[in-house]
Amino acid sequence: MWVFETLQSSTSLGSPSSSPVPSPNPNSPPPLVPALFVFGDSSVDCGTNNYLGTFARADLVPYGRDFDTHTPTGRFCNGRIPVDYLALRLGLPFVPAFLGQGGTVEDMIHGVNFASASAGIIFSSGSELVNQIFFLFSGQHISLTQQFQQAMDTFDQFILSLGEEAATDIISKSVFYLSIGSNDFIHYYLRNVSRVQSLYLPWSFSQLLVTTVKQDLKSLYNANVRRIVVMGLAPIGCAPHYLWQYNSKNGECVEEINDLVMEFNFAMRYMVEELSKELVDANIIFCDVYEGSMEIIMNREHYGFEVTTDACCGLGPYRGWIMCLSPQMACDNASTHLWWDQFHPTDAVNKILADNVWSSQHMNMCYPMNLQDLIKRASKPTSL
Repeated sequence: MWVFETLQSSTSLGSPSSSPVPSPNPNSPPPLVPALFVFGDSSVDCGTNNYLGTFARADLVPYGRDFDTHTPTGRFCNGRIPVDYLALRLGLPFVPAFLGQGGTVEDMIHGVNFASASAGIIFSSGSELVNQIFFLFSGQHISLTQQFQQAMDTFDQFILSLGEEAATDIISKSVFYLSIGSNDFIHYYLRNVSRVQSLYLPWSFSQLLVTTVKQDLKSLYNANVRRIVVMGLAPIGCAPHYLWQYNSKNGECVEEINDLVMEFNFAMRYMVEELSKELVDANIIFCDVYEGSMEIIMNREHYGFEVTTDACCGLGPYRGWIMCLSPQMACDNASTHLWWDQFHPTDAVNKILADNVWSSQHMNMCYPMNLQDLIKRASKPTSL
């Protein structure tokens, strides 16, 4: 997952913008699943942080310049994020941010996006020191724990309005998408906050994160969730910010950071495999964003990319020193770039990764199957 922690001008802390997003054609076939629910950080935030007192917001141009509405919506991208593409594949509208919808069942019946930029797996686990440091850097965010609580509140509202049987049917047949973890490394482990590196070796730290996610997935399962997509981390060692910070020569990725990512993804994939055996009627897949992203970097010409090192928008070496703050800082054509800003990919990359999650169109990066096959498998009647 790519993350965005930026210091935008104080004017960005005004009232959030509400830009309409397109819905599927009403004459289209019925959706493949009832709803899509999203948890995570800025890799999938679609506007939650617009409603918070934080600098980690994407509500100013040029963010959203290539989106369907050509306006900033809170997505940390020039256009769509992966879950937008997956929603359309599922026959669903773009799901709204939890804080950006009206709170009625009608607003949430096709899904809700709970993701919040700055969120991490363990940042809000109770460490007051970590919270203070993190708040000073980026301000408010909706923690992963709070996101799950928002989901439980949503489920309760479904039960009250639709009845328990109908609510359970919707929840059990919907897709739940989790994309989180980069902030735990970028703003905690790599910064050695609270001397964490003296307490945990990299592998032990990854195990701590993965164990926490495992418990969260069990909580979702106990709430009748059965179809889950767990995303791994992207090669953040190749992000423009770290190419600048580590003074990369010729755009070479920072191996020590990517090693952390690969260890985390390995641990997460193994956890998903073991949890799938434990929760026999659950369908959980793990998608390795590192593998999918490195495939693009290694074969950039095949995918139509000209620049895989410099961000489209930013300043400094690799445009990784200063974040994207104005239209004048952005390149003309983001589709030729892998990175949009210091940490986030362009719309073009998001589409490729979403295609891989959906149908392994470009390469197999999801295990043990892609999302399309998961839905087909989960929809088959079980034999007695």
